[in-house]
Amino acid sequence: MKYRTVIILFLANLAALALLSFIYPHLMVAPGPLIEGHKALTKDCYACHDNFFGTPSSRCIECHQVDRIGLFTSKGAAIPGQPGKAAFHAKLAQNDCLACHGDHAGVLKYRRAGGRFAHSLLDAVTRGQCASCHDKPTDSLHRQVAGECSSCHGTERWTPATFDHDKYFPLDADHNAKCATCHVGNDYRKYTCYGCHEHTPDNMRAEHAEEGIRNLDNCVRCHRSARGEVEGHGEGGGESRGGEREDD
Repeated sequence: MKYRTVIILFLANLAALALLSFIYPHLMVAPGPLIEGHKALTKDCYACHDNFFGTPSSRCIECHQVDRIGLFTSKGAAIPGQPGKAAFHAKLAQNDCLACHGDHAGVLKYRRAGGRFAHSLLDAVTRGQCASCHDKPTDSLHRQVAGECSSCHGTERWTPATFDHDKYFPLDADHNAKCATCHVGNDYRKYTCYGCHEHTPDNMRAEHAEEGIRNLDNCVRCHRSARGEVEGHGEGGGESRGGEREDD
């Protein structure tokens, strides 16, 4: 009899707790206070939550229309200043608000490492248009570069850059020049050595013919720096890697 009474009391308390959780969820199960912008919803948990199914993004979008985020408040008032950078929300590959945003101040579940935005959430086209959200750096190197950031940088972090010019050609001595000297039209997939006055196709062809070298399509196969050395053989050396002699 005593055992049965304990069971009944236990189940009654359990039912009472469950009922109170549904009636007063902000007091019974809320993990922490809401963020400042949602304080008015403190006692209205079901404004965002579905019973047993968490917080679907569809609930967020009822107030925060994706194509208006950063441009207007949820009440429809225009946001002053320069809010346009938040308009990237309209270019997300899918609406998954909780992938970036948490609400309760005590919840860290959705905070990404280091507070960085996951660019993988954007659609493929937008991922290649960095300048639509980010200001272009103003240092001397980046002022010369007209291509997209993704040519040298990854989306996980800005530094270190993925491109190391020294792996291809050190910009030392006389070759510490402007990018356009070698990369005509800001096309960094190609280069030319004829941007300097002493480098003309005729002069180079004549000079290399004396060494028996006829393939001049890729200068850096032999010349790897501004020191004038031919890789593998110091000065001269038509047999260095990449050079082709007439008698090959």
